[in-house]
Parts: sequence; C-alpha cells; structure tokens
Amino acid sequence: MRTSGEFHPLSAPDYLPTEQLQSLQLQRLREVTNLAYRQVPLFRQRMDERGLTPGCLRELADLARLPFCAKVDLRDTYPFGMFATPMSEIVRLHASSGTTGKPIVVAYTESDLHIWQEAMVRCFAAYGLTSGDIIQNSYGYGLFTGGLGAHYGAEALGATVIPTSGGNTERQIMVLRDFGVTAVCCTPSYFLHLCERAAALGVDMHDLPLRVGVFGAEPWTEGLRREIEAASGITAYDIYGLSEICGPGVGFECWYQDGLHLVEDHFYPEIIDPDTGEVLPDGETGELVLTTLTKQAIPMIRYRTHDVTSLYAEPCECGRTLRRMHRVRLRTDDMLIIRGVNVFPGQIESALLSVEGTLPHYQIVLTTQGGLDRIAVQVEVTSAFFGDRLGEMVTLQRRIAQALDHTLGLSVEVKLVQPQTLARSEGKAKRVLDQRERSE
Repeated sequence: MRTSGEFHPLSAPDYLPTEQLQSLQLQRLREVTNLAYRQVPLFRQRMDERGLTPGCLRELADLARLPFCAKVDLRDTYPFGMFATPMSEIVRLHASSGTTGKPIVVAYTESDLHIWQEAMVRCFAAYGLTSGDIIQNSYGYGLFTGGLGAHYGAEALGATVIPTSGGNTERQIMVLRDFGVTAVCCTPSYFLHLCERAAALGVDMHDLPLRVGVFGAEPWTEGLRREIEAASGITAYDIYGLSEICGPGVGFECWYQDGLHLVEDHFYPEIIDPDTGEVLPDGETGELVLTTLTKQAIPMIRYRTHDVTSLYAEPCECGRTLRRMHRVRLRTDDMLIIRGVNVFPGQIESALLSVEGTLPHYQIVLTTQGGLDRIAVQVEVTSAFFGDRLGEMVTLQRRIAQALDHTLGLSVEVKLVQPQTLARSEGKAKRVLDQRERSE
C-alpha cells in the first residue's frame, strides 16, 4: 500500500527550480575542483597534463573537459593517496571488499557524514517513512557502508532503528514479528530468503505491520520487485549508492516507483559512452559517471561507476525536480563474454522471471568444454513441477531455454532444481560460479 508520508525539512533541495539547482551545482563544482587540484596529487597531475586549471569551469558543460577517475586509482594509491584532507580531520574510514586485491578505502570528515545523513533522510522521506516508523536495518555493519549509512539516516529521520545487521535469519524474523517493524533495509535477495524462512516457520509476512522495504547493494529487476511484493505485501523501493561516492543515498525512488531521483545537489551525474568517454544527452543509455560536489575527505571528480543506465529530466508526479535515472540492471565490469557474446547476469534474471513457474533463485555456471566456454543456468522452480509431471518439466525447461536464447542470443543449458536447493546469501547474492579452465 503506497502512502505519500510526510517530508523532513532536509528534503527541500529535492524541489529546487532547475535554474537555481544548476547555479548551486556550478558553485559547488568549482569549489570541489579547487580542493582536489590543491590537495590530490593524481588529480592535479592529470589536470596539468591537459593544460587545465579549475578556472576552466565556466559552465556545467565544462565538466566534460576534466579527467575521469576510476576504481583502479583508489587501488593504486591505497590506502590514503586520494585523501584531500589531513587525517586529523578524518572522523571515519570505510572500505569495500577486496575481491581483486586491496580494498577500496573511503574517508569522511564530519561535514561528509552530515551530508550523507541528509541524503539518507531524503531517501527515507521519499519512501513515506517518518519519525513514527520502526526500521529494522539488516544491512551489514562494519567496513561496508550500507549498515551505518542507513542507521544514521534513519535516526536523523527520528525513526526507531533496530541494528540487526545481516545473518541470524530466525532472529531477524522474530524481530520483524515481535518488535512491530514497519520498514526493513537489506539486499533484495536476502529479503526473499527471509520470506521463505518465515513461511517455513509459520509466519505470514502479510500479517505483520511491515509495509516498506528499502533494497539495494545489488542489481535487481522489476520481476524481482513483483516477487517480493507478492510474497510480503510490502512496497519494495530501490536505493542506489556506492562506497566511492558516499555509500547508499546517491539515488532513491519515490512512491511512484518510476526511476530513481538522484541527489544531484551533492552528486552530479553524467552518462557517457563507455568506449569513447563522450558525454551523452539525457535519455540515452550509457555508463553513469558521478562527481561529488560537496565531499571533503575524498572528492571524486568524474568517477566511472561502470553502472549502465540513462537519465531523464521529465517532471515526476511527486513534484521533485531532481533528474531521475532508470534502474541499474547492468554493470560493465560484471559483463561475461561467452563465445564472443556479452552477457550480463541481470539479463538472465529478467528472462527467467518472464517464465511462469520459475523462482527468483538461480546460479550461472561457467565451464570450458573442448576449448570453448559454456554457460549453464540452474534455476529453482515451484514444487508443482516436481514429481511425476515429467512432461511439464521438460516443457518448462524448453520455455526457459527459449527465453534465454531470445534475450542473450546464445544457447544456454538449463537445469531445473527444487525449491531451497541453491545456497542463500545473507548479503549480496553470489550469482556466478566460474569453473572455466584458465591457461597458465
């Protein structure tokens, strides 16, 4: 059930007239570029190589002249080489998981934390949450930015926060039931796991006061949203963020669920052609690039997110003037290349959920046979298709294979498995199992 809720005074920037917003953005862009040029050697070196100074920024379009920043820059300068403020002014450090080596270290001044908190308040207000809500925060606490970002934002809203973090699923369900929780924050895949486990324990999610889910930290589809809302009776909202920019709170849906409003008075967005770096106009699909307009500890100028999306400036029915972006369903760095075909896990999820009888739990298995890469998908299907109904299982398997072939342009081996067969994750879902042979 959707409600408009009430809005915290901090949400006022969401409704700025476009001309006033752009004036604020340009002022902040000049300030943050000056800061980075003075304090970050790598940025200054790249500007000097191009013969640029912060004075080149006469209008917002001039941002396109500045050099890009990428995740590799944070790795190459690990741990503190991108900091623009001394450690005496840093009040918190976070780090992303180091799946390919050293983790990405991010830092916050007191002002940075206040801005992050403000952004999160605006997100929660857009979901219709108020000081009267009880919010169960099941994002992971610690070096991961999700837990503390949601926690302090919810407290600033005035809501009651329950810091359950991730894991201990049965206790999570007990808290949902016994504490009168009205909103939950976690990954969408983990919430589905909560729904499954609750059903096994005899707890009907529809009977709980829970009405809002705040889901992020992994790509998810409209099909998965429908599964979540049907399984629980809540309204499922998307939230967008990344550690390098601040954490969650960069973008949020309103109750119309028609794209994510970007907090562009703090995080300026561009869409570029990922191959050429050319800036694309609103409406065209490409890679999202973000510039932090107010961050002090680590100003990120033209940070390449690898998230594939598009921006649109058409007015939203909610009245916000912030540009919106379409849901991120693809990441250029998540792309799999199978026999010369580019494959994204999000495409596979969309194809699977378009077929009646499938469940939103799957795993992509990559192998090598005869020197060629092969792709298979294990997908859970409803229990009605198991037993003696072999013909119906074969038909379902064929329909799934056809949907994948139509979406990917690639033949995919499909294996149907019973419900609860595939491992569940308490954080981000692990969708890809790469067993391909690697040459030395």
